[in-house]
Amino acid sequence: MKYKIVADSSADIRSMDTVDFASAPLKIITSQKEYVDTADVNVEGMVADLYSYKGKSSTACPGVGDWLDAFADAEGIFCLTISGSLSGSYNAARMAKQDYEERFPERKVYVIDTLSAGPEMKLLADKLAELINEGNDFETICTKIDAYGKKTHLLFMLESLKNLANNGRVNAAVAKVIGLLGIRMVGKASDEGTLQPLDKCRGEQNALKAIIKHLYEMGYQGGKICIAHCMNEAAALQLKAQILKNYINAKIEVYKTGALCSFYAEKGGMLIGFEE
Repeated sequence: MKYKIVADSSADIRSMDTVDFASAPLKIITSQKEYVDTADVNVEGMVADLYSYKGKSSTACPGVGDWLDAFADAEGIFCLTISGSLSGSYNAARMAKQDYEERFPERKVYVIDTLSAGPEMKLLADKLAELINEGNDFETICTKIDAYGKKTHLLFMLESLKNLANNGRVNAAVAKVIGLLGIRMVGKASDEGTLQPLDKCRGEQNALKAIIKHLYEMGYQGGKICIAHCMNEAAALQLKAQILKNYINAKIEVYKTGALCSFYAEKGGMLIGFEE
């Protein structure tokens, strides 16, 4: 069976080395401009534009046609979407699955609402690639990825909630507090896929300490970690160094957020996906 991994662009994956992969792009929309989350988008320019923008902003998920284009001619497709509480991406992918399987009854599509975004989605994609390369059959991969997903989590640190407030995701009054006097919000993706605040920390150093505390409380024991940052590599590398003090063999990947994750994280923000 010809396998393929497909994810919407909130996974911040553009290609994968050992398996066939395609990304379905989301869009960030303002009254002045539209940004398509592909490898070509100028993320830093977008972040600067949104910082000075005063109006409403929104995101648009991939349509059914975008998903079908990404499926192409694969026979066994594993499809990862951003949390359904943040986007209609999952529903569109489900509709594309139905269309695809009706046209090609011998083919299979497994759609996963990751209840998350960014680096946790990358962990899931990497695990899918591992399971495919081990030679597992389609049903076994579905079972094993579901079990793995129960052991992955997402933490985040945000320096600003401006875009989330403009997008209607958080209360405007709460958003005004974050960023004042150096306040950072630390939170996690809840079991329902919503953004769950955990701490309001004075300064970045206290926020990093809170992340470490929650990381261990949520079961981290030295597994893989993906740290995605929005124009804040210094903090990401500092977090990596602190984790390695206790787990010297931990596999930690640090990289920049793409457009969609940068829209939610904003400048200075970080998203941390990790295994228990």
